[in-house]
Amino acid sequence: MKYDFDILTERRGTDSVKWNVGPGELPMWIADMDFQTSPAITQALEAVAKRGIFGYTEIPERWYDAYISWWKTRHGYEISRSDLVFCTGVIPAISSAVRKFTSPAEKVIVMTPVYNIFFNSIYNNGRFIEECPLSYKNGSYSVDFDLLCKKASDPQASMLILCNPHNPVGKIWDADTLRKIGEICAANNVTVFSDEIHCDLTDPGCEYTPFAKASGTCRNISITAVAPTKAFSIPGLQTAAVFASNPVLRHKIWRGLNTDEVAEPNSFAVEASVAAFTKGGEWLDQAREYIFQNKCLVRECVEKNIPSLKLIPSQATYLLWFDCSAYTADSEELCRFIRNTTGLYLNDGAEYRGNGKTFFRMNIACPRQRLTDGLERLKKALSESLKR
Repeated sequence: MKYDFDILTERRGTDSVKWNVGPGELPMWIADMDFQTSPAITQALEAVAKRGIFGYTEIPERWYDAYISWWKTRHGYEISRSDLVFCTGVIPAISSAVRKFTSPAEKVIVMTPVYNIFFNSIYNNGRFIEECPLSYKNGSYSVDFDLLCKKASDPQASMLILCNPHNPVGKIWDADTLRKIGEICAANNVTVFSDEIHCDLTDPGCEYTPFAKASGTCRNISITAVAPTKAFSIPGLQTAAVFASNPVLRHKIWRGLNTDEVAEPNSFAVEASVAAFTKGGEWLDQAREYIFQNKCLVRECVEKNIPSLKLIPSQATYLLWFDCSAYTADSEELCRFIRNTTGLYLNDGAEYRGNGKTFFRMNIACPRQRLTDGLERLKKALSESLKR
């Protein structure tokens, strides 16, 4: 490989949220990669830093061009320039959308288990979480369309937050599934907010379908959030975008983001995004391949050494979802035991709701040496858990 993903960058003592852990602990939880970003991005940021002045920043045409070209080339979807709006992050955009497209005490549908911060965006704004649990059969997840119809038909349900690809289960939703979701929501006047932040982190050879690309109906009822932050290891730069083809929805999300003051970039946000989408493609492809090989290593290790643990097949993200029902009925307690016993810090599945109480999540976007260490710790802790 041209880029070295085996570098063990020291992140302790850098105010890293992920690495704010005790001595000897190994954090494999929050969705934050341990890979140095693309050199093209670093060079772009260094050029900004050398100016020595960090004033207010406008959104230049090259920012729009970078997003439009990337989505057309990589994902076969053409975003109109007028449809794009800058925002400081996907979660700020979701929170703005919840406030703008729903009223207090209305319901927002989420298909659980799902990214737990969605719940904060709903609860913190005085709305109710309406869970629509995914169907789980034979180690695979799918949408329960009958249940979704029931949830969407509630007059109090006004929005659905979609995770595409899905975090934490690593699922790429196919076009037919997305079309069905769109049809159900359109029939019940439910607006769809599609979080697609993980879309560039699919396994080599796998491609995701943007919700807005699935059908004209999907395009007309949705707002989509995208960003280079997860894929290019730059989540701390606060840079993202939303797009919406429906002019009414686009105006409302634009108005909401500006009202909430999350529609202006910092001095580095634009240049990082432009560099990622215009010069970072080769780096990303190699990162995806490295992550895929990490997935293969995990699968082989689990099958050989921890056969009672079930790894859910993943086609996207660097977050693996494990069924630990053979060990516990309470993953929160199990993850606490794993951390106390070996220092391995994982996400317990309960925080993602749905059937997550017997699952945990592991972040494998790290150098292989670190991953191997984590797997050894996991093997030891689960072996010890059976002796209790």
